[in-house]
Formats: sequence, structure tokens, C-alpha cells
Amino acid sequence: MALIVKRLFQSYFWAMEELSDPRALDYPLMSSPLPTMFILFLWFKFILQWGPNYMKNRDPINLKAVMIVYNIIQVAANSYIMYYVFLATDVMSLSCMEIDYSNSYWGLKFLDTTYLYYILKLADLLDTIFFVLRKKTSHLSFLHIYHHFGMACLSWLGVKFLGGGHNYYVALANAPVHIILYSYYLLTAYDSKYGKLLWLKKFITQAQLVQFAFLLVMFGQLLFIECNFPKIVPMFLIPQNLFMICLFGEFYVKTYIIIPKQKKLQDKDLKKRD
Repeated sequence: MALIVKRLFQSYFWAMEELSDPRALDYPLMSSPLPTMFILFLWFKFILQWGPNYMKNRDPINLKAVMIVYNIIQVAANSYIMYYVFLATDVMSLSCMEIDYSNSYWGLKFLDTTYLYYILKLADLLDTIFFVLRKKTSHLSFLHIYHHFGMACLSWLGVKFLGGGHNYYVALANAPVHIILYSYYLLTAYDSKYGKLLWLKKFITQAQLVQFAFLLVMFGQLLFIECNFPKIVPMFLIPQNLFMICLFGEFYVKTYIIIPKQKKLQDKDLKKRD
């Protein structure tokens, strides 16, 4: 047992010192995974225990002003990422993009953008906290919690080890979806009537499914071509995206196909009885 623990420690320090991108040390929270793990621990404790216990005998907190500002910032930050994604079009390759670990303009710009993406994934955790404070605990599904937790972990790894290259396509797929998503949240924060637009919510889920399918194609091809990009990334991202397609697909079918169909049948039955 002691030998196993020793080997694990050796592997950890080897990865942190030998495999990681030394440029990442210039960014806050990137010296080790412990700060991010601590943030996620506090997040889990709040959304599953502290928050619900605190709100148990209290009325929902009005966070309208906070949520409007938060969603505006999210839309602006994701738009900034998309801006640099489009600027980088001339230096991108659809088939194979190696990671530029140099201090060149685009090497540093990709790393900066990857770090901003990581910070946004931490900011996304506030969505869940808002649900708890507004007593919208029905939104705390496995899909929601797993997705936010997973994205925070993966984005940290992206900055620490893989700041650029083919990971560009994660930003290309994810940023526009989040611009749409947080624009919708901004509308609903401004006026709750927009939350009843079923077609818009349906479109957002469709956009998320298209995002995962796009990433499957972009990273799946790396398994079949010669590319100096770590093979472990597509080997992990492919099953991860398949899993997300299953989760979001199940949500889509249940929410936008099965439930509306059941509601129509119930309405028909009520009309017959009348």
C-alpha cells in the first residue's frame, strides 16, 4: 500500500513538473489543482447541504439585479472568446492543430483564451447557487451538476497541460451556445414571461446537442490521422461527449416530446369527459 501511495505521489509531481505547460504558472489558481478542488468542494457543500438548509424556512431571495449583471457579463465574456476564435481562423486547421507552447502571439493568445474559458466555467457554478437561493431546487438535476462539475475540471486541465491546438474547437463550439444560453437567462431575469418560450428552450437544447456532435467529429478524426496532438484527449473527449449526448438527448426527448405528448392526450381525455 505504501508503495502504491509513493508511486501516486511521484506520478503527480512528475505530471505537474514535467508534463504541464510552464506558462500556466503565470495565472492564478494554476499552480496545483487544489484551489479548484477546494472551490468545487465548497460548491457541492453549498448546493447540496448548506444552501438548502439555510433556505428551508425562508422565502426565495430576489436576485433579479444580480442575475441581470451576471448574465450580461457572461454574454460579453463568451462574445470576447468568439471574437478571438474568428480572428484565429487563418491560423487554424480543421484536421490537425498542434499545441503551440511558445511565447508567440497566437501561442500566448490561445493560452489566455483557454484560461478565460476556465474562469467562465468557475463562474458557471453560480447558476446552481442562484437556483438554491431562489429555491428552484427542481433544476438541480444530475445532468446540471455533472455538467458544471466536469467542465470546471476539464477546463483547468486544458490550461495546465493543453492550452491551445485542437482544443480551439471546444471554444468554437461552446462559446456561441453559451452566448445564446445566457442571453436567454438574461431575458428571463428581466421578465419571467420569456421563460415560457418553449421553442427557445427547445432550440437551446438542440444547439447543445449539435455542439457535442461537432466535437465528436472534430476530435474523433484525430484517432485516424497522424497529428502531433495528445491522443489521450480524443480518447477521453469522445466517450465524454457521447455521454453528454445521451444525457441531453434523454432530457430533450422527455421534456419536448414525451411530456407534451402526454399533456395532449390528457387534454383530449378531459375534452371527451366534458
